[in-house]
Amino acid sequence: MKQTLSPNQGIKRGVLWMWTLISGITVANLYYSQPVLNKIATELNISELTANNISIATQLGYASGLLFIVPLGDLFKATKILMVSFISLIISLAITAVSTHLYTLIITSYIIGACSVMPHIFIPMASQFSKPQRKTQNVGMLLSGLLTGILTSRVISGFVGEHFSWRVMYGIATLSSLLCLLAIWFYMPKSNQNFSGSYPSLMKSLYTIAKENKLLQNVSLRAALCFASFQGMWAMLAFKMCSEPFYANNDIIGLLGFCGIVGAITASSVGGAVNKLGARNFHFIGCFIIVLSWTIMWIFQNSYVGFITGILLIDAGIQCIQLSNQSKALSLLPSAANRVNTIFMTSFFLGASFGTFIAGVCWANWKWNGVVIAGIVLTLLSFIITIGYKKND
Repeated sequence: MKQTLSPNQGIKRGVLWMWTLISGITVANLYYSQPVLNKIATELNISELTANNISIATQLGYASGLLFIVPLGDLFKATKILMVSFISLIISLAITAVSTHLYTLIITSYIIGACSVMPHIFIPMASQFSKPQRKTQNVGMLLSGLLTGILTSRVISGFVGEHFSWRVMYGIATLSSLLCLLAIWFYMPKSNQNFSGSYPSLMKSLYTIAKENKLLQNVSLRAALCFASFQGMWAMLAFKMCSEPFYANNDIIGLLGFCGIVGAITASSVGGAVNKLGARNFHFIGCFIIVLSWTIMWIFQNSYVGFITGILLIDAGIQCIQLSNQSKALSLLPSAANRVNTIFMTSFFLGASFGTFIAGVCWANWKWNGVVIAGIVLTLLSFIITIGYKKND
């Protein structure tokens, strides 16, 4: 029998694990292209900078889905939103697997991004329906699923792209999304809507919430700038590693994703520390770790040890950033959790798109040194914005 969820009354462990697994599988769709962009560029006979538009389209699609789809979680039952999104996602993944045209890939990548927002239906639900003492830990569990999906996507995509084809990877993604659709149909618990009104009034309330809550503006912007730095690194890593002195193949590039497993451990283990130290202090810690990681990847940019160490640190840093700031955002207005999460995560992935674009431009003009400078500057801007906000959070 399906569980019926009520605020602050708790969520069954099995449901949380299902949400965590589905979160990892769906967010993986955003990153399958990154380790194989060089393969796509070669097959389609396009430049590296042009191929980077596929990643940018996916990130912009994700931001659009966060803005226009996730708020529906306050207006409609979650199961309906999830079913429609998964059906659209499956169709787009299947088309991507067989497409031979750049513009078709950009369009389908945008749709894949927009329809891969399911984790951000689950995260507000975890915050709203978990028992008070378990809220941060349960959100951290879902964030661990997200990061694990990101890591796994890069490893699997690199391996499949090197030994089979990047198209095979999208075929596998189509089948895994179909399995998620079936799990949602049979096991998704029941929940009530948080908003009674029309979709236009719902979207208008987003603007009102964002405009009136200065702290939400601050945590969203500072987290977005750090995520821009993080995504810039991953977007350009394949181009860096396949050039001198590494000349690495795609499965080696994908394996570097496993180095970020420390980030998944961070998200699941430091939830309690956020409550003790405060989101602001935890954000400062995350910024310091990210700047340190970029410094290491610049000084030791011709060494696998340098990149492995840098990736370990930057993944831990970004999890400190996301967990602290997202938990703070969700605590500001629990009755509008989906809309608050929409504001936060839309900003977060607009940051990712911006960071991917900036990193691409820097790579085209100044190679890895330019990418490093961009990553450090973005993180320092986040640090400065946090200091400039006088109210302690």
